Amino acid sequence: MEVIVESRNPEVSALRSVAENRLRFVLRRLAWRVPRAKVRLDDTNGPRGGVDKEVRVELQMIGSEPVVVSARSRDWRGALDAALARAAQRLVRTVRRARQQSSARTLNFQTE
Repeated sequence: MEVIVESRNPEVSALRSVAENRLRFVLRRLAWRVPRAKVRLDDTNGPRGGVDKEVRVELQMIGSEPVVVSARSRDWRGALDAALARAAQRLVRTVRRARQQSSARTLNFQTE
């Protein structure tokens, strides 16, 4: 899986390896379905503070639309963990739906 971590904030450079490692850990069982993952870290308010750290995760899947989620928090780690949790949940849901649709098509084919 190719992992791309993007940010314009110089403060985030130390978080690049953390973000990549967390992403690989969270997606370890389904990584074979995701050839490319992009993590974008943005600080919307700059140095003013507040709930302004935003993490956007985009998972490119094989044979399906990309999974895109985002999360905001006061700190980078909280936003990263929340976004990765949502991305993993959505990825599992997408895989389950694809399996159900595939098995439904197989059953319809066999009954015809």
